[in-house]
Amino acid sequence: MNLALPATLRAGGTAAGVLAADQVTKAVVRSSIDRGARVDVLPGIDLVNTRNTGVAFGFLSGGGTLVAGLAALALLALLAFFATHIDRRLVWLPTGLLVGGAAGNLVDRAREGSVTDFVDLPLWPAFNLADAAITIGVLALLYVLEGPPSRGPGRRS
Repeated sequence: MNLALPATLRAGGTAAGVLAADQVTKAVVRSSIDRGARVDVLPGIDLVNTRNTGVAFGFLSGGGTLVAGLAALALLALLAFFATHIDRRLVWLPTGLLVGGAAGNLVDRAREGSVTDFVDLPLWPAFNLADAAITIGVLALLYVLEGPPSRGPGRRS
């Protein structure tokens, strides 16, 4: 059975779902919360309407073309990895999460020159759904590469 087509469809569907959900949530925030305003949702969880011109945690803030170029290169590297590891079990999931998250933030950068962030937790910079998908995608990729922890006799240390 050719695993490439189903894995590609799953990765593409996951990426499209993440991209759509990310763009919808950002549009809702931009249209319903004034820029710089804060809305309490639950104790310790606020919604804000802020912009990030850098990458994670504001690193390379104001990087503009450099940030977009680095993100595009990382995206190409991920796609090359996916193409060469397509037969690996579950590789479609982190690929879809990472591609969808990266695409969501790249769409913001192309359209507005910055990324809309809106989830604000205590002691943590504001982030968005694309950022969450990227974080979960990295963790899922590590799981796919390393496999589940072994148990019982013969367990590697």
